[in-house]
Amino acid sequence: MPRPRTHDPDTVLDAAEALAVRSGPAAVTIRAVAAATSVSNGAIYHTFGSRSELLARTWIRAAHRFMALQAELVDGHTGAEAVIAAAEACAEFAARYPLSTKLFFTVRRADLLGEDLSESVRTELDAPQRILIDLMKRLALELWDRKDARAVDAITTCIVDLPTAILLERDRLADPTAREHLRAAVRAVLHVGPTPR
Repeated sequence: MPRPRTHDPDTVLDAAEALAVRSGPAAVTIRAVAAATSVSNGAIYHTFGSRSELLARTWIRAAHRFMALQAELVDGHTGAEAVIAAAEACAEFAARYPLSTKLFFTVRRADLLGEDLSESVRTELDAPQRILIDLMKRLALELWDRKDARAVDAITTCIVDLPTAILLERDRLADPTAREHLRAAVRAVLHVGPTPR
């Protein structure tokens, strides 16, 4: 039996990402990705194991790209400016990785949990959430010297809820005024602070 031709997995993931963004996750089939990349069905199965794993790994790559960028942006700041950097990460992400942005913020992780996913892939799907929670605890600790649920909730408002409402849901990622609104809203939440213990 001939061995599958070698290929760059990122080429396959790029094609899967483009299909998912343009036509929805259901459009990501091994046959469609093979047609888009000229990589054989067999080679894709050999690398990814199944359609479910291919789709999950496409989302995982987008999630890790976002988390790495957010960490990079936050690491250059302290205090409120670090929280603002974390909040604005989705806009920076959209500028660098437009397709990954659409995939990461529009496809729910729960929609990727096919029955044939291995436990290791399921664990990888959960990792970005754990990374985000660790970042929120770190920011809360730096600002208020506490990382309890109420402090983390205030940071969640700043780096999840506000960017979603101001930039993502209204498709204003590239709007400089919307980003100013986001910064002002984050500063206002931080000024009020978390609910007292």
